[in-house]
Amino acid sequence: MLSPKKCLSIFFILLLLQSCLSTSIITSDEPLNDGDVLVSATENFVLGFFSPSNSTSRRYVGIWYNKISVRTVVWVANRDNPVSSTSGVLSLDNTGNLVLVDSRKPDVVIWSTHVSNSSSIVLSNFTAELLDSGNFVVYEDDSKNGFVWQSFDFPTDTQLPEMIIGVNRRSGQKRFLTSWKSPDDPGTGSYSLMIDVNGSRPQLFLYRDGIPFWRAGHWNGVRYSGIPEMNTSNSIFKVKYVDNPEEVSLWFSLRNTSIFLRQVLIESPRAIERQTWQEDVHKWGVFYTAPKDECDSYSHCGAFGDCNSLSAGAYECKCLPGFEPKSLREWNLRDGSQGCVPKRKGRMCRDGEGFVKLAEVKLPDTTKTRLDMNLDDKACADLCLKNCSCTGYASANTSGGSFSGCITWYNELIDLREYPSGGQDFYLRVDAVELENWKAGASAPKTIPDKDSKKSKNIKVLVLVPLNVAFAVLLTVTYWFLMKKKTGKAPRKQENISSFSSNINDHGISVHGSTTGEEGNDIGTSTIDVKIYSLSTIVAATENFSLAHKVGEGGFGSVYKGKLHNGQDIAVKRLSSTSGQGMKEFRNEVTLIAKLQHRNLVRLFGYCTQNEEKMLIYEYLPNKGLDCFLFDREKNGMLDWEKRFDIILGIARGMVYLHHDSRLRIIHRDLKASNILLDAHLNPKISDFGMARISGSDQIEEQTKRVVGTYGYMSPEYAMQGHFSIKSDVFSFGVLLLEIITGRKNSSYCTEDSVNLIGHVWELWRESNVLEVVDQSLGESRHHDPRILRCIHIGLLCVQESAAARPSMSEVVFMLSNETSLPQPGQAAFIFRTSDRGPTSTSSTSVGGNPTNELTISRIEGR
Repeated sequence: MLSPKKCLSIFFILLLLQSCLSTSIITSDEPLNDGDVLVSATENFVLGFFSPSNSTSRRYVGIWYNKISVRTVVWVANRDNPVSSTSGVLSLDNTGNLVLVDSRKPDVVIWSTHVSNSSSIVLSNFTAELLDSGNFVVYEDDSKNGFVWQSFDFPTDTQLPEMIIGVNRRSGQKRFLTSWKSPDDPGTGSYSLMIDVNGSRPQLFLYRDGIPFWRAGHWNGVRYSGIPEMNTSNSIFKVKYVDNPEEVSLWFSLRNTSIFLRQVLIESPRAIERQTWQEDVHKWGVFYTAPKDECDSYSHCGAFGDCNSLSAGAYECKCLPGFEPKSLREWNLRDGSQGCVPKRKGRMCRDGEGFVKLAEVKLPDTTKTRLDMNLDDKACADLCLKNCSCTGYASANTSGGSFSGCITWYNELIDLREYPSGGQDFYLRVDAVELENWKAGASAPKTIPDKDSKKSKNIKVLVLVPLNVAFAVLLTVTYWFLMKKKTGKAPRKQENISSFSSNINDHGISVHGSTTGEEGNDIGTSTIDVKIYSLSTIVAATENFSLAHKVGEGGFGSVYKGKLHNGQDIAVKRLSSTSGQGMKEFRNEVTLIAKLQHRNLVRLFGYCTQNEEKMLIYEYLPNKGLDCFLFDREKNGMLDWEKRFDIILGIARGMVYLHHDSRLRIIHRDLKASNILLDAHLNPKISDFGMARISGSDQIEEQTKRVVGTYGYMSPEYAMQGHFSIKSDVFSFGVLLLEIITGRKNSSYCTEDSVNLIGHVWELWRESNVLEVVDQSLGESRHHDPRILRCIHIGLLCVQESAAARPSMSEVVFMLSNETSLPQPGQAAFIFRTSDRGPTSTSSTSVGGNPTNELTISRIEGR
């Protein structure tokens, strides 16, 4: 037993060790070795050596939270130059510089602060201290009155309270965030968040590889114009902004210092996250992310485009009043990158023009603007009208609730979008014709000064009368042309194509033939832009259907890769005589795909029906089907969560187009992983429309005696009763969504408790353990990305037994793109075959004469 004297000695030794381990200071005599740490005074933060992947081959000097159970690094010194062993030493030299070296090679500097000491006398009493704010500073002397360097001036991926993002206007120093390359690599990533001081108003930008990716806009006195939900003074923290001749700075401070809050930049399209530590569940909770949706993408709709992500089912882009798409074809394909151009050129310069008010919008990019804080509303409008290049104006400051200060825009308007609330008024310059159109409509525009009103009326007469005459002449000519075309149409010559001239369904949709050329000619009188290819062309392109060119096979037949003599890669879908897909399905696929244009639908080039062959010629997609990646143990790791989410959203948008936005309402009836093709960038494209049906726009449900599709993806009402609707496709999408998240086929999962994957997910959902089903290859994102749980929730809403309870695809897109609350899912439907072989895929063939005898629904009572 120890004596009291020995116990006292041990106590003092332990006290001394604790004092040494708790130091927060480095001096020139006391460096920091790998294995030692600095701890701030109140033990909020720790500075030391670490390895993100628990490997000793890459060691970094960093700062992390001390009172949080999950190590969260907030700053890294040598992020791009790790120490290759545990021999690292961080020291402070006599010039005030922090220097990191490997003790095995002390002459090789791995990282340094590069401080230029202005003192003529080399000082030796510099100290470096870790503060309770998480800032690591180098003081010039013991008085600590001033510092020569601080880590807050060189952020990495995290902004802490009181840390500034901004620009020193005098020195040019920029403070900005950059993402890690990955959770295991703190090296400089692709994303950066910084303030751009170019233009009349500084703007906060998110860049990806140096290119604008998202714009928060300028500070309007209340918030950033591109963050309508921003509350500068809430119960948790307060946002502060400074813009003066010295600096432009943005930072936040905590009202309750016991809360751990940070803003972090991650290597993801939703790069910006604001997080608070939730001690009860031991994880970071995300309460804000940006960008949020497609309209947050910089210049998503191009010049003079307006984006509205809440336009359910419709394309989110539209042109501003007085403008039209620059490329109508690309616009119809939902690609607005080329933007819009004026409908009428040369009428925007002192020619009766005025302004229309666009309310609740994110103001355009202010890079090419001018600012005058002394002008009111009317003076600002007058200033804009005097310059023919001025395209609009807005208030510079909205903090007082009225128009204060004037911003005028010149030339193109970029990155404008609408908000339901929290936006700002923008006054768009329009010509006299557009001004009159808006006056006649529901929206009342802001007009030009009275002195031009008479001129405006004259313009109206001079413009509208000739327009009416021209319109009447156009109608007459068009009628004459159509009648002549109808009576003088030549007979078709293409072999085996005459059957295409007849109606192929009850809706009167038809495809017309034309004379065949070597590469195929546009189909003459039809509005369908497809080509008829000769058999010799396809034989040459595929080297007589060589096995080396065969890239896929299914119940329908085979798919070959080919190359036309002009270098165009194609995919040839050659239908076999035993596929069960006859001329009706073939016509159906040609007609439907030819009429549909969307970036998430496969593109049909043409077809060939020569010598009893039935072949479809598509664009070639090198990555084949989604199933080739999703269900392959070696390849599914290539689909990280961000890519999977993009695929989910792309498929959903394609289905919205089929169900709501196209000229025809299309029900696909065979949506599954193998029918989702991936292009070179792994963007999804929906394919295989052989089983698709056209539904009337007012038709709720149809019935068929010939049930077609794939087991595991069919909705219960369709499989058992032959009833199908757009909600049948929603069910298939829900199955596909769950497969993408889990990396498992619906039909491949069968246990005593669950008949398939849907049943397994449903049981885990009821037990609040649903994240267990997420694909293991997704790594840490399985536990930290809230969108995964949200997608599972949406998937279960889509596979509900009640078709009426399922959301529409436009509602699905809205739920995927926004963080709105979701309803609780009802009973999920489980469909399986009663044979011992379990679920079987019979793609593109009839299920059978009596589906009721082959399919069963298993009911599990939900809580």
